[in-house]
Amino acid sequence: MSATPKPFEADVGRVLDIVVNSLYRHREVFLRELISNASDACDRLRYLSLSEPELLGEDPEFRIEILLDRGKRLITVRDNGIGMNREELERNLGTIARSGTARFVAELTGERTRDLELIGRFGVGFYAAFMVADRVVVVSRRAGEERGWVWASDGRSGYLVEEAETVPPRGTAVTLHLKADADEFLNPLRIEEVIRRYCDHIAFPIFLEVEPAAGESRTSLQQRRQINRASAIWTRPPQEISDEAYVEFYRHVAHSFDRPYARLHLRMEGQLAWSALLFIPERRPFDLFDPHRRHGVRLYVRRVFVTDGLEGLLPRWLRFVVGVVDSEDLPLNVSRETLQHDAVVAKIRRTLIRRILDELARLAQREGGEGERPSWSDWWCEFGPVLKEGLLEEGEWRERILALARFRTTRDEGWTDLDSYLSRMVKGQKAIYVLTGEDAASLRHHPQLEAARARGIEVLLLDDAVDPFWLERVESYKGHRFVSLAKGEVDFAGIGEAPREEAEPALAAGELAKLTARLKSALGEEVADVRPSRRLADSPACLVVPEYAPDPALERLLRRHGPVSPPPRRILEYNPRHPLLVAMAGMIGDARRSLEFDELARLLLDQARVVEGEPLPDPGAFARRLGRFLARAVDRAAPTAGDAPQADAAGAASPEGGR
Repeated sequence: MSATPKPFEADVGRVLDIVVNSLYRHREVFLRELISNASDACDRLRYLSLSEPELLGEDPEFRIEILLDRGKRLITVRDNGIGMNREELERNLGTIARSGTARFVAELTGERTRDLELIGRFGVGFYAAFMVADRVVVVSRRAGEERGWVWASDGRSGYLVEEAETVPPRGTAVTLHLKADADEFLNPLRIEEVIRRYCDHIAFPIFLEVEPAAGESRTSLQQRRQINRASAIWTRPPQEISDEAYVEFYRHVAHSFDRPYARLHLRMEGQLAWSALLFIPERRPFDLFDPHRRHGVRLYVRRVFVTDGLEGLLPRWLRFVVGVVDSEDLPLNVSRETLQHDAVVAKIRRTLIRRILDELARLAQREGGEGERPSWSDWWCEFGPVLKEGLLEEGEWRERILALARFRTTRDEGWTDLDSYLSRMVKGQKAIYVLTGEDAASLRHHPQLEAARARGIEVLLLDDAVDPFWLERVESYKGHRFVSLAKGEVDFAGIGEAPREEAEPALAAGELAKLTARLKSALGEEVADVRPSRRLADSPACLVVPEYAPDPALERLLRRHGPVSPPPRRILEYNPRHPLLVAMAGMIGDARRSLEFDELARLLLDQARVVEGEPLPDPGAFARRLGRFLARAVDRAAPTAGDAPQADAAGAASPEGGR
């Protein structure tokens, strides 16, 4: 090839650099990845051939071949599957098309141990070949097409794609020119060991053929022979399958390098006959929150691959599950669109969801980890936000998902489940109190928690992006309503033990009414209402929304993702026992301090906006007001008529200006 190489995309170049120089502790995984790709190619052609048998031509028996040329130091992994044309070669081998790449590359640090974990969760597939090869050549011809193509690269300077000089066989052949330090992979026994360890579950026969080097005699080890069992692992009895075999099959279907957190091996017989082998990962894949990601469960019909990621098979909130489902009852020649609404698929789906939730419930009961397995709380940190999406989509599974959920609370820094929360409710408490936001640590100091904390009431701190959405749909758990402390009026009367200061009001009823009316007059249309608060204990004021308005956290989230309708005006709640409000009540009726009262009212409102994370309408006016009142506090001078605030150039001190 004499053409100028095309450069790899920047993300590919960085991944290749890590793969080649420092990634894997066990280099033999390159063979597993290449064979896994070959198996996928055979699966896809076998399904297409059901409706287009002419694609098979005169080569109907699927197989994977490993050709070892000891003299030329070459390893070739060849399949007679679907193959690739020029566009597919460039798309699949010149770029990393898997979503989540940008985030993955951004998180790489150059620190070997951490990057090993990150890239192990991401998966690199074909690029693992460059761990043992200084040049890789791919020859491929797509089934049904007459032209073949050659892709070649040294993994550094880019890649070339040209038309093959002669028409190659259908499928793909990947040839590795081995590095000087990769002699171990010229040993047939080493290749056989790797295949039996990593690929014995592959459902297509894998043949090994060895070409001896010059001067070597051909031995029995160098004769063409099949080196895997070529039986679908999910069809075998579980007692015949080792834990390591399960792990390797998981890595095959997930294209991952970690170990599964849990597995389900099912065999159902009766009106419907089907089997399934499903895995729950222990680490989050990088594209878990990509809107286009689907679950990783492949659908087979009588051991023939049909499709993957079928939406009707599992809901989106279980998109982290990978594995296979094999049905005896579905027709082979049905389209993907028809399968989406098939009654058999619907029955399988229901059983799968129930069994997955059963397994998750079993794991949740063991709060601590086993050996190297993460604890349930650790797993929940990785996958909990996705599982909670089921509270939005599937009404019948809500109670079970809520039982699995773990939450941060005001009680301590750890996690709790809802049943434990219910067991700790104080005397008189009927509702489950919650507060939503973006960070549990910040929420712990939110003013809206003060009265609840003073009475010993525990509050759930919900900081996942999905939480405000499901709270709009889910009303209760085991008969106990969810009540947001950011919405509506809150009355803790009769719940827990009331603090003594609540029984000693600082302002009389008449003074409260005057203060409320005066604050409304000062703030005008900037607020929906003003009222004394029963949720504050130490802070002077906070903002809340009406009972049936959207949650403030939900509104902020929607606002960040695009234009939305103007937010509803907030309700300002003030603390009638706070010294500032008591002092403001004393200013009412003094005409000389009217402008000062208005200034304080706006400072009170802006302070509440800051606590809520709301933008200030006029930060400059806020800063000027705050500066003036801080200066007076430092001077410790009693306000007089001469101290009344003067309107600045922006009109900040006037009732209409500086808002």
